[in-house]
Amino acid sequence: MIMHFLSLVKKNFLFYTAGMQDYIRARTDSQKEERMTQIKEAADSLFKSMPYTDITLSTIAEKLRWSRANLYKYVNTKEEIYLEIEQDRMGEYLNSLLTVFPEGCTFSPETVAEIWTAQVVSHEDYFRYVSFLLTIIERNVTVERLTVFKKNYYELAFVLQKRLAYALKITEDQADTLFLSVMNYGASYLTSCQTNPLIVQALKKLKIKPKKLDLARDVKDFILMNIAWMQRSGMKN
Repeated sequence: MIMHFLSLVKKNFLFYTAGMQDYIRARTDSQKEERMTQIKEAADSLFKSMPYTDITLSTIAEKLRWSRANLYKYVNTKEEIYLEIEQDRMGEYLNSLLTVFPEGCTFSPETVAEIWTAQVVSHEDYFRYVSFLLTIIERNVTVERLTVFKKNYYELAFVLQKRLAYALKITEDQADTLFLSVMNYGASYLTSCQTNPLIVQALKKLKIKPKKLDLARDVKDFILMNIAWMQRSGMKN
């Protein structure tokens, strides 16, 4: 019995020390950046496999095979990590839109909707994070980190706003509203209650057939509907 106990203690110790060997303290800026990349990859992996509310700094540290104390050298809350991830996803999404909507483009509403929908579909992760960004993440980070995030957002968003306004012959305020509407629609769509397995089972028991979800179809229809409304509104003014 004693030997078995000692064997278990040894195994646990070896596992713990093996994990600690994976962590080497960052001393240069490039090493610190590498550590943050590792942290974001671990947190992103957990986000895709478990509920956000169940993720803690402890589970992220465990995923990394680091001690929690080592993780605290880089972040103070899990929201700081997810803000960094969302910033990466946001940059990818906005830059993709700036690429497909070059300066001076004058696409038809149908073409804009088709091109934009393709970008939404290929950046689903961005929209899944948005649903937590607005209600949780932005409320649990420092002003300094949030300022950097907002600066990066507006630098790209203002450029896109001007290009959409020119392409669709709407005002820049309308273009901004259009962008935010698509962002919120995509976030709510991808976290729809209909994707909850428990709700699916409940509706089945009630013999209620839920609407078949089709992200590309519904996002395109939503964009076209908003463009049509804004263009009519502009004509009235």
